[in-house]
Amino acid sequence: MPSNFGLVSSAPPSALPPMDTAARARYATCIMAKKQKNSDPNYKVIAENRRARFDYAIDDDIEVGIVLSGSEVKSLREKSGNIAESYAAVEDGELWLVNSYIAPYERAMFPHLERRKRKLLVSKKQLSDLWNATQRKGMTLVPMVMYFNHKGFVKMKIGIAKGKKNHDKRAADAKRDWGRQKQRLLRHGE
Repeated sequence: MPSNFGLVSSAPPSALPPMDTAARARYATCIMAKKQKNSDPNYKVIAENRRARFDYAIDDDIEVGIVLSGSEVKSLREKSGNIAESYAAVEDGELWLVNSYIAPYERAMFPHLERRKRKLLVSKKQLSDLWNATQRKGMTLVPMVMYFNHKGFVKMKIGIAKGKKNHDKRAADAKRDWGRQKQRLLRHGE
């Protein structure tokens, strides 16, 4: 048995001593093994707005914090919220999330309103850019996903978007269908 059996070497395979098939397979898996991402136990998607990409052409997105009360956070950990009908707006120099739903927490001493306006946390530069996008360029701020990040804080991804017309939606559907059909043809060789 070779002396470097099981060890990874930087030498080319031709310079290594001869190996049997099993040893060669182990060597190949050591060399080609990819690092697997450790799934973070704290990361959890709470709510997702799946229609956002269908109804809007998303130009850019930013991650924002959200101001919540204790009962809202506990409710989000137990159940889920809904951001499908909500939107974000810049009002009085602050960014607000309007019409989002967080289920009531039964054991709360101080319960919260389910559909109240919630303040979103962004830097002054980002707030200025968002105001310019909405007021000058006619863009819309669409909540895309609400989640617990790796530290356990509730975060939200907001998309800076332009509304799609019906013919734009049909064109996007046709393009997506053609892409699928093309992949099928390439896979099956028809």
